[in-house]
Amino acid sequence: MRLLYVIDSLAPGGAETSLAEMAPGLAAGGVELHVLPLGDRLDLAPNLERAGAHVHVRAPRGGRVGNIRSVIEVSRSVRPQLVHTTLYEADVAGRVAARLLSIPSSSSIVNDSYGPSHYAESNAAKLHSARALDAATARLAQRFHAISRAIADSVPPRLGIPRDKVEVVPRGRDPQRFPFQAQGVRYKVRKELQIAQESPVVLALSRLEPQKGLHYLLQALAEVTKIHPAVVVVFAGRDGRAAQALRCEAAKLPCDIRFLGHRTDVADLLAASDLLCFPSEREGFGGVLIEAMAVGCPIVASSLPTTLEVLGTGESGVGRMTPAGDAVRLGKAINRALSDRRGTAARARMGRARFEELFTTDRVAARMLDFFAHVTRTGPPQSSLQ
Repeated sequence: MRLLYVIDSLAPGGAETSLAEMAPGLAAGGVELHVLPLGDRLDLAPNLERAGAHVHVRAPRGGRVGNIRSVIEVSRSVRPQLVHTTLYEADVAGRVAARLLSIPSSSSIVNDSYGPSHYAESNAAKLHSARALDAATARLAQRFHAISRAIADSVPPRLGIPRDKVEVVPRGRDPQRFPFQAQGVRYKVRKELQIAQESPVVLALSRLEPQKGLHYLLQALAEVTKIHPAVVVVFAGRDGRAAQALRCEAAKLPCDIRFLGHRTDVADLLAASDLLCFPSEREGFGGVLIEAMAVGCPIVASSLPTTLEVLGTGESGVGRMTPAGDAVRLGKAINRALSDRRGTAARARMGRARFEELFTTDRVAARMLDFFAHVTRTGPPQSSLQ
């Protein structure tokens, strides 16, 4: 199968990283993968090219019409059997271009978009407009991939997408790149970061955006330091809209708080940490959760539907859950996780087993191959514009 995968950029975000992780499995399954990033961030292009993908770099033309033209030009050159899109600008441009060329198209739904928390952090008028365009172009696609059941149930109705057109396939990671409790890594990384070996380390892995709820982690430190005064909090991720506010708030606290920026050694950071804190207010999936499960890093997370889906619930759950936005309960959960070494170690082992059962790249790539084959079997849409 010849597949054109259109995506907003190749910056190291969740959707982009997941594409790079999945690319070797797609290639092994017989997919000739062509990737068209619409933006100028190409951080992950080398990873994709090493996996055998063809990355088509286009000078940004500005505006959605320019994006549509780029997809049309690459499509006419590549002649794909399917155009698949991920993230907003790629969805709009890719769906329109594919319909104009009578090529089947599909889209991945990767965020909890257009819900209450999205409106709370956005300009309502602009979000209404974006939602209308998303819904209008969604009618041009043949099928949709959602990265969780919660997203498949919540987002498609907001866009007028029938639920029977949506298939759920989670994200995946390579177990070889995320080894379980690798020996010696904890000591090495802590030495490099000048963190004492005995200090409790809480890690937050995400872009510094409002939806990630990272300010609740800072607020929770008032509770955490009552029991763990030597705690070190490490933020690893690109700057976003919340970056300045988080740094200002952190500067007022009597704690060791580090902002490392974007890192490529995620597995090592997880291995060096005592806990991953994931206090998001909304998520499509949470790729860092499966990375933590793979490595064996304990997890405290918001009890979002998507998070519960990844980590499990009840006796089979592998993380400690707290209500989103409750800093006090978040702090108490962190304290319990840091203090209960035996229980935390048991959850870590359960997490690795759950990862291997559900979230390896081989399993995910095989399911995505079936998804793409299903879309192409539906046949191309009708159009007179070639």
